[in-house]
Amino acid sequence: MNDTAHALSSSRTLWELVGRRADLTPHRPVLLQDDRTLTFGELRERAERVAAGLYGMGVRPGTVVAWQLPTRIETALLSFALARVGAVQTPVIPFYRDREVGFALRESKAEFFAVPGEWRGFDHTEMARRLGAKGIFEAYDTLPEGDPRVLPAPPSEGTSVRWIYWTSGTTSDPKGVLHTDRSLIAGGSCLAHALRPSAADVGSIAFPYAHIGGPDYTVMLLLYGFPAVMFEQFALPDALDGYRRHGVTIAGGSTAFYSMFLAEQRKQPGRPVIPTLRLLAGGGAPKPEELHHAVVREMGVQLTHGYGMTEVPMITMGSPDDTAENLATTEGRPPEGMEIRIVDGEVRLRGEAVCRGYLDPAQTAEAFDEEGFLRTGDLGRLTDGGHLMLTGRLKDVIIRKGENISAKEIEDLLHGHPAVADVAVVGLPDAERGERVCAVIETVEQPPEAEELTLEAVTSYLRAEGLSVHKLPEQLEVVDALPRGETLRKVLKYKLRERYSGTVK
Repeated sequence: MNDTAHALSSSRTLWELVGRRADLTPHRPVLLQDDRTLTFGELRERAERVAAGLYGMGVRPGTVVAWQLPTRIETALLSFALARVGAVQTPVIPFYRDREVGFALRESKAEFFAVPGEWRGFDHTEMARRLGAKGIFEAYDTLPEGDPRVLPAPPSEGTSVRWIYWTSGTTSDPKGVLHTDRSLIAGGSCLAHALRPSAADVGSIAFPYAHIGGPDYTVMLLLYGFPAVMFEQFALPDALDGYRRHGVTIAGGSTAFYSMFLAEQRKQPGRPVIPTLRLLAGGGAPKPEELHHAVVREMGVQLTHGYGMTEVPMITMGSPDDTAENLATTEGRPPEGMEIRIVDGEVRLRGEAVCRGYLDPAQTAEAFDEEGFLRTGDLGRLTDGGHLMLTGRLKDVIIRKGENISAKEIEDLLHGHPAVADVAVVGLPDAERGERVCAVIETVEQPPEAEELTLEAVTSYLRAEGLSVHKLPEQLEVVDALPRGETLRKVLKYKLRERYSGTVK
């Protein structure tokens, strides 16, 4: 990390970081989207006007404001405006529906809820009304504005909880993860320290800004003073024009992104799919070693992969100066200030980037050990050089395209299907998605004329039950009997993973 970035990383709050960067490079761009450009100076100026508009609506320091918005410049402005006021904000992934959104609104006790209106064929405003949300306002392309002179002083400390993020974890209901400005700055600093960008770089935000990666990435932009292109909808090859037009040098997101870029590259071997690209970087899902080597070999760029979670946005990250073996087989090294301890094979963490706990105090007590280390539920080991290798998970959670999916939630819903006697949902290795969701069903005895249970029938049933689209199974296996242990007759999921890992339907 260079001297300027190191000095900025000591900022007490996100708003202080915005101000210090705006003073340094007010005319340099920070966010690019289509034909629009937002500079660091404009970020501070416009976010402060939006903060005044929010203040006029009744938003005060400590007011809980939920927002479910796509990856747009307006979303970033709203988020920083809330940081200026000192509100507690709770971002919600745009493709979440009634089940998750209703839970988040109830548990956070949100007093306001910003939505995009109708977006991608779904009416978010109607859903908010259906859920009885308070203070609903649309913030897709129009934001409230006012005179900044009405605002109180910005927050002066960054250790109070002002962020509630949501993760499925290992249970059916999401968990509210509590973050501070300082924990988010520390997470972004970890990412920046590993990737070592320069002011000449151009990054990209092609994932939901409501993900914990949103502030993680934005902090890196503020520390190093370079811009990123925002993609409201990411799909290849359509998005390639944006990458090329803006000269993106750093791209990525998760394993799924690597696979998609590689697939495009294979359509034109020997001709760079993004001529300016020098680095793919990401995390959030397992990275097959063979995928790493294929990207480097065929795309001619470096690939650095990391390890993070909603509770700790950046834990380790591969660095461009790591060896090829370390980049391919490990999750990188932790930065200064991140302590990693391996206890009975489990990865445990302590440091400023670690969350303050959960909304539910009982979950907090369970998650941290007596020395204050967070129990991740992930299994791993540290190499002699300090690189982390993940070897599995204690949690029964599937990571698909960087998003945690609870197997139990899907199983609980499928148990209500009239044709299902028992079910086990497992994650199977997938080069494109990291993991794919596979439902293995033991059916009840059916009459001969009964229709065969199909994947389409299963996903239709789950949709009707309100399950989010990104959690739907992509593979169905129907069996006479699920494999079980002899003692307690528990389903042996590891046998299902072994049996179906090589099959794709």
